[in-house]
Amino acid sequence: MGWDGYNAFHMKASVILLFAAGAAVATAQTSPASPMNGERLGTVSFAVSCAPQVQVSFNRGVALLHDFWYAEAGPQFERIAQADPSCAMAHWGIAMSGFHQIWDRPDAGDMQLGWTEMQKAQSLGAKTEREREYIAALADFYKPGRADFMTRVTAYSAAMGRLYRNYPDDVDAGAFYALSLLAAEAPNDTSLTQEHKAMAVLRPLFAQYPDHPGLIHYTIHACDNPAMAKDGLAAAERYGTVAASGPHAVHMSGHIFARLGMWPEDITAQLGSIRASEAAEARHESGIMDEPHSYDFLMYAYLQSGQDAKAKAVLAESAAVLDKIVAMRGMGRSYMDDMGAYYRTKFPVFYALEMRDWKAAAALEPVAGALPENAAMTWWARAIADGHLRQAAAAQNDLAQFDALMAEVRKGRHAYEADSTGAQIERSEIAAWASFAAGDQDGALKSMREAADLQYKVGQGEVDIPAREMLGDMLLALHQPQQALAEYRVALRLSPKRFNGLYHAGMAAEEAGNKRAAAEYFAALLQSTRNGEHTTRPELAHAKSFLSSSTVTAAKAGSL
Repeated sequence: MGWDGYNAFHMKASVILLFAAGAAVATAQTSPASPMNGERLGTVSFAVSCAPQVQVSFNRGVALLHDFWYAEAGPQFERIAQADPSCAMAHWGIAMSGFHQIWDRPDAGDMQLGWTEMQKAQSLGAKTEREREYIAALADFYKPGRADFMTRVTAYSAAMGRLYRNYPDDVDAGAFYALSLLAAEAPNDTSLTQEHKAMAVLRPLFAQYPDHPGLIHYTIHACDNPAMAKDGLAAAERYGTVAASGPHAVHMSGHIFARLGMWPEDITAQLGSIRASEAAEARHESGIMDEPHSYDFLMYAYLQSGQDAKAKAVLAESAAVLDKIVAMRGMGRSYMDDMGAYYRTKFPVFYALEMRDWKAAAALEPVAGALPENAAMTWWARAIADGHLRQAAAAQNDLAQFDALMAEVRKGRHAYEADSTGAQIERSEIAAWASFAAGDQDGALKSMREAADLQYKVGQGEVDIPAREMLGDMLLALHQPQQALAEYRVALRLSPKRFNGLYHAGMAAEEAGNKRAAAEYFAALLQSTRNGEHTTRPELAHAKSFLSSSTVTAAKAGSL
């Protein structure tokens, strides 16, 4: 859409962003349903007082920011600055391209580059008060000083809130303000207060401007937790169409689909994102950096839907992409420097754990060169495996290795990650499995319940193993099927249609003598995996056997 009714700069017509091979083409159409010969990034009309000939290009740059396509946004605004050297807002755009807000925190180099661009913007001088407010808000974030990231981003968010109040018809101001609210959330905040504040801004705007990439994107991020996921479904169903050329944009729908156990939709989104990445690379644009994240979601969705061969193939298919990314290290993409090691760590970890191949998981070794916060994932996986294998000494070593790596993290630029809720959950899980392996039943259940309760507040990752599911696993292994079933029920409510969650809920119900519940869970597993047609896992054989011999009529999986 556009800013219908926004008269400050007489920008009444909306502009669809359609670009062919890097050349901007404007159209008066108001629907993205029939693209011309170019890319689709969503609909943006961001009025600027720069030269008229750069207006469409500026709209594209802002759309790229909203789509988190930062590697393309920066060069786009640089070209605008070259085309119109008096355009102060072009330098705002360059600085915004380095401000990743909810992705990572800028290092010293990023801060210096951002401040340099903001000085240029200030020296050129914006021609409108609205533009001056945009520049002032970002300049305060980058301004040299001792203030830490949270102080800076909180102040930036307050400034964006004032800007949006001053210009309530500025759709992009509303979108950027909502994003800043998410960025200003403390790492250990479990309240979802910021998410609800962001949605209060986004919800009415999205209803009015359903093709705006920022409103769609930030709605998905705000709802990227079990408690709010359903509120993000409309945005998830739309983003891949509205911004079909943006690799990250197409991928983002999977954040909600995975939360809701919508595996076919998730798979479609990730395959679409990979195709968009490949198409971008073919156009000599940056696309490869988005592929590993899509492969991450893709493998997970394959595993949950019982498509085991395709899940395993991801390990091989992604290897070439990761090799290219590793070769690109040190090319000015600091936030991507450890991507190769991160995913080389994560893919084998989750494949082994989801397939419950404990021996393989216990034998994993940290990937050479991985940052400590990423290497810690290996010891987390090994602890889970060693716990199941009852290898007490090994599990205790896993805990010690994890703690040592967190101590290293606290000395580096990502020190905040060591005390995040995610790290707290992981450590409690490791401690629980170490206690379990040592035969300390009470200690194991206490630590795992702490992890599950904390995760319940903040929400697990979309590509993750629920702590409450692990708690159910422990209880089932300790021959407490009724208690295990209660935990599996909660885990599946928060993370629906997980393969292992459904199967073990069925096993717990079966062992507890609840044939009806067992039949419901096993039927749901078969439905989610298309009757197990693409897997040879013994779990499916057991589910089929139970259902064929049970006298209980299996309820439909959707009733769970």
